[in-house]
Amino acid sequence: MLIFLFFIFLVIGIGMMFSKEVAMRSRLAPAGVLVLSFIFLIASMVRLVGPGQVGVVVLFGKVRESTLKSGLHLVNPFASIEKMTVRTQSYTMSAKAREGVVRGDDAIGVLTSEGLMVRLDVTVWYHLVGDRAWLVYRDVGPGYVDKIVRPSIKTAIRNIISNYKVADIYSKNREKISLAIQDGLEKDLRDRDIVVEKFLMRDVNLPAMVADKINEKMAAKQEAERMEFVLQKEKKEAERKKVEAGGISAANQVIAKSLSSKYLQWYYIKTLQGLVNSPNNTIIVTPFDQKLTPLLNIPSGGK
Repeated sequence: MLIFLFFIFLVIGIGMMFSKEVAMRSRLAPAGVLVLSFIFLIASMVRLVGPGQVGVVVLFGKVRESTLKSGLHLVNPFASIEKMTVRTQSYTMSAKAREGVVRGDDAIGVLTSEGLMVRLDVTVWYHLVGDRAWLVYRDVGPGYVDKIVRPSIKTAIRNIISNYKVADIYSKNREKISLAIQDGLEKDLRDRDIVVEKFLMRDVNLPAMVADKINEKMAAKQEAERMEFVLQKEKKEAERKKVEAGGISAANQVIAKSLSSKYLQWYYIKTLQGLVNSPNNTIIVTPFDQKLTPLLNIPSGGK
């Protein structure tokens, strides 16, 4: 637009210089027009590249083999500047609507080594190599995400998942699988001057039949662990009772050895005193014989 205005003012200025009628009215007018044209020319050469961006210079269809960093630059007024971001970008493929780059169900369907189909929700963080952005623009164009990034993500995931079973994705091998996919993706995109920062496996969606079997297996495992706990508990309880019985037996042996006839007579008399003093007593135990056999006498009012 600035270049277009420059040419307009330039043509007007030249026309006014060769017009005697206009020159007679104002000798300063042509000079003013030329000054304005010069200002617009300089303004058309100043280009701004925003933060987190690089500028790719294109002049008459040819891409300059360097990029402009963030800030102000003076460039050929006939050149166009294509701005490309070098910030971290996120590409998400998800089964949930409005969550991924592509609206709707965009989860990746892949086959495991068992031939089972699983669907993955993933996110990839990446960025352009700033100094090489001109090469990406020249060879691929501004739509490099759809042309390069998306297909590479799908290929890397399918190449790795095909070597693993469904159970591996749900186990501790999940992190190992994610790292393997990230390594493969890094190799694919490195030659395209795209740096992969991190691969995130966000969710794994299984067929209903497979999910039910996994849930049943996990439930059975939890039940087995519960039964193992119960058995261990019962075993500990049996051991405790065995130790307790041994202690009681040893105590009885000690007590049996310590008993004497005099002690038994004394203990028997104490017991009789308790019975006599009891308000509900209806039976009086009479003195015992030499064998400590009590002689019972039931009162006339007793039953």
